[in-house]
Amino acid sequence: MKITDNSVVSIHYKLTNDNGTTLDQSPEDNPLIYLHGKGNIVAGLEKTLTDKSIGDAFEVTVSPEEGYGIREEHMVETIDRSMFEGLDDISIGKQFHAEGNTGPVVVTVTKIEGDKITIDGNHPLAGENLNFAIEVMAIREATADELEHGHIHGPGCQH
Repeated sequence: MKITDNSVVSIHYKLTNDNGTTLDQSPEDNPLIYLHGKGNIVAGLEKTLTDKSIGDAFEVTVSPEEGYGIREEHMVETIDRSMFEGLDDISIGKQFHAEGNTGPVVVTVTKIEGDKITIDGNHPLAGENLNFAIEVMAIREATADELEHGHIHGPGCQH
């Protein structure tokens, strides 16, 4: 069986940056399982996985355009501490949900200077090449319920 849209795919992966630093990887006993063709993983990796088979192992570099996007400087903003009313634990690296121009976004605190706090609405990996080492472990057809919901169902699924 080959990976096509609406396949449930199980992969082991290791993600590194261009310096070779490991950013994320699947645990040896717990591969990533996702519904192919529904945007549940970055576009460039999903595109590369199309037509692969169980046992295929490969490396691929996903560009920022097909990963987490290009860094957009307009997403970096310095705001007054009063915007965090009621929150005492504000520190560099802390993430908050905020309302952006196009809906909800996650922002990361990147700088604190007195009452001025710089936040960044870019994904932490925006602008980065994503270097994946992949092994395809399993492929199966999605159930009707999984297709209806747009993601896989299994342990821990709440609906």
